[in-house]
Amino acid sequence: MSRSDAASTMNTISGTAAGPRIADLAVLPLFFKLHGKHCLMVGGGAGAAWKAELLAAAGAQVVVVAEEVSEEMAALLASQPRLSLRRKAFDSSDLAGAALAIGDFDDDGEAAAFAAAARAAGVPVNCVDKPALCDFQFGSIVNRSPLVIGISTDGAAPVFGQAIRARIEMLLPSGFQKWAEAALAWRPSIQALGLPFQARRRVWEKFTRAALARPLDGPTERDRRDIVETASVEANAPQEGSVTLVGAGPGDPELLTLKAVRALQAADVILHDDLVSTEVLDFARREATRIVVGKRGGRPSCKQDDINAMIVRLAKEGKRVVRLKGGDPLVFGRAGEEIAACRAAGIPVEVVPGVTAALGAAARLEVSLTHRRHARRLQFVTAHSKEGRLPDDLDWKALADPTATTAVYMGKAVMADYARSVLAAGLDPATPAVVVEYATRPEERVLRSTVGGLAALIKRERLDGPCVMLLGAALAEIGEVGNAADAQPSDVVA
Repeated sequence: MSRSDAASTMNTISGTAAGPRIADLAVLPLFFKLHGKHCLMVGGGAGAAWKAELLAAAGAQVVVVAEEVSEEMAALLASQPRLSLRRKAFDSSDLAGAALAIGDFDDDGEAAAFAAAARAAGVPVNCVDKPALCDFQFGSIVNRSPLVIGISTDGAAPVFGQAIRARIEMLLPSGFQKWAEAALAWRPSIQALGLPFQARRRVWEKFTRAALARPLDGPTERDRRDIVETASVEANAPQEGSVTLVGAGPGDPELLTLKAVRALQAADVILHDDLVSTEVLDFARREATRIVVGKRGGRPSCKQDDINAMIVRLAKEGKRVVRLKGGDPLVFGRAGEEIAACRAAGIPVEVVPGVTAALGAAARLEVSLTHRRHARRLQFVTAHSKEGRLPDDLDWKALADPTATTAVYMGKAVMADYARSVLAAGLDPATPAVVVEYATRPEERVLRSTVGGLAALIKRERLDGPCVMLLGAALAEIGEVGNAADAQPSDVVA
């Protein structure tokens, strides 16, 4: 799908724009190819030696310009053939032909003059421990070359960056280096097959699954044969699309499952609800086209038939489509209609479950919805019919069961009718109730009440975000909630 096609689709289907692909960056992480290139290091201290060693490790030919050198720099010059020394003061002619220039100065004036000279010569510059004079920075590095990870805090907290590097070092098996080396060696033969983009991705995804499954072993000859065989099959296979329905959870990105993250990383197109947060979308492949297809009560929304049609069309074009839904796709998410549309079109479809809002809210409240002193059943109910009102076919006897905990979805607008009906069916008006708005998100609000006072509470608080209502005796076990609002006696519905 081209950018213009995507924009046209968004305007036609939803009238909304796709969310940002990436949040603002303090710095842009880049990886310089320095093998055989000339880099300038001005200064001979210990800090300069460390930077010079990094440059040499990346294959650069490093010229060190310094009138005096430290023991660390002298030892490096003696042991590293990629370094040479010009024992002199710096002048602008030293910048000729340099790919990068690094300076280590105690004097701020000398550092500023060096940075100005480098910029005038068109050479990116770094001044050690002087971030205001730097065009680029040296982050903390995790080295599994050719797998290299750089970490930056934009100069704010280098020690913090180093601690994160240490944590990644512990989590990243050293065997990944062998897998990365194998990828480098095998890539030319895969490229020679001239595979289309999607086929190449499938080949390398198989490679990645093998690497993640056996990170300590390293690749074998059998792995190489499997990759070559997969590439050969992909070269002659028709390009088929697929659809994956993925649960985004209630909002906290850390509640995404590993399988959900893998699906987002593999997607070509992501059709997502408008309530899916940017933090969740940050897990998606950067190149994936993102289209907002959310439905909000009482607001301009996509029609479900149009969403179904778009899912099918994109998959038939050979795209891997992720339909990203808030909460769990199988809990009041219209997933059944989308699955049926895919099946009718002969498109492979998979479902990746997510944490539904009621369970996310209960976790934040630290309450068991099936507490054995209070509840024998847990029931989920939608208070919103396709006509936009309270459904006519709700089982009020079951919903009034005092030994059940009930999670009510999409009930803000009809809570007065819901409460009146469930109380008429016999539920005690004093039954504990909790409204959780924006469950698990930073802006989460928790409002405590009773079933009798719930409708008045919702009206009084003018809740604007997505809400889930939890009703039942088990909610009496909730501890103190910092932003709770208790219903007043006058709120009780008669």
